[in-house]
Amino acid sequence: MDNNNNNQIQNANQNQNENEMKNLEKKVTKNLIKNYSNLLNENSFKDFSIFVENKSNPFEIKVHKSILSSRSPFFNESLRQESLSISLNQFNKKEMESILSYIYYGNISFENQENLIQLLEISIYFKLNLLKEIIQKKILNSINYSNFFQFLFQNRNLNSNEIEIKCFELINQNFSQIQNNENLFNLTKEEIIKFIQFKQEKKEIFQFDFFQFLDNWIKKRNKKLRLRKYEHKMNSKKRLFHSFFSLFDKDSISKQDFDKLKQFDIFLPNSFLIDFERTIFQIQDQENQTKIKENEKKIKEKEKKIQENDKQIKENEKKIKRRDKRITRKR
Repeated sequence: MDNNNNNQIQNANQNQNENEMKNLEKKVTKNLIKNYSNLLNENSFKDFSIFVENKSNPFEIKVHKSILSSRSPFFNESLRQESLSISLNQFNKKEMESILSYIYYGNISFENQENLIQLLEISIYFKLNLLKEIIQKKILNSINYSNFFQFLFQNRNLNSNEIEIKCFELINQNFSQIQNNENLFNLTKEEIIKFIQFKQEKKEIFQFDFFQFLDNWIKKRNKKLRLRKYEHKMNSKKRLFHSFFSLFDKDSISKQDFDKLKQFDIFLPNSFLIDFERTIFQIQDQENQTKIKENEKKIKEKEKKIQENDKQIKENEKKIKRRDKRITRKR
């Protein structure tokens, strides 16, 4: 019993010591963050200037060369030259201050969703990989039905696959509701191709409303290009249809939708039509063969039942005859 009590006391003391150490470590971290925050906010020992915004009248932000070079690979490379300043006119004061607050003490403000893409661009520019992951997760959590077009279009400069896929998922889920939305017609040819590939990878069936959208998108695109001659419009439409339909897997289009697609047959690639019809015939033949086998099986089952019934009838007749013979003997 005494040993058990001693062990419990030792464990309790050990846990208490561990908790005290953790609290001390937290205090050290807090003090470190506070010290770096003070460094950023005060002008003491600052030995370098960053100029942002207007080239003719730039805004100056004073910083510490050693801190920037230790925290950012971009600054580590840029500040090796013996210079007292750097011009980053592509960024504004607020964006630069947000990045510096992260560089100095690991904190960044997400005041609104509108600047998330800009912050992501900046984190990539300054090669702040951990910050890039944080902002990208924040963006992915922020994308919803009301803003996915905005994020998709903003992502064009970044070309983030994760953001694009999240937006495609929402387009896919809500396609029937947004098929006449003007934003949908602002998709580029490359984005439509990627969307088709996205659906193919998910092994989804393409409904006819998507092909109608392609037709309308091509018409609007040709209108923007101001193609006046009828033959130019037809050739352009045919080329675009070919580029899109070359991506479609035969299994991704239902037989019913393929029949509807025939209204676009002059624009569809011959190889696509031939392959698809061959596949349809093969499927129909397989279905017919399956039906024939099923019918043959049913016929055999019926014949078997008839034979069983006939056998039962004969047995019943034999029983009746035997019964009649007994009755005759008794008389």
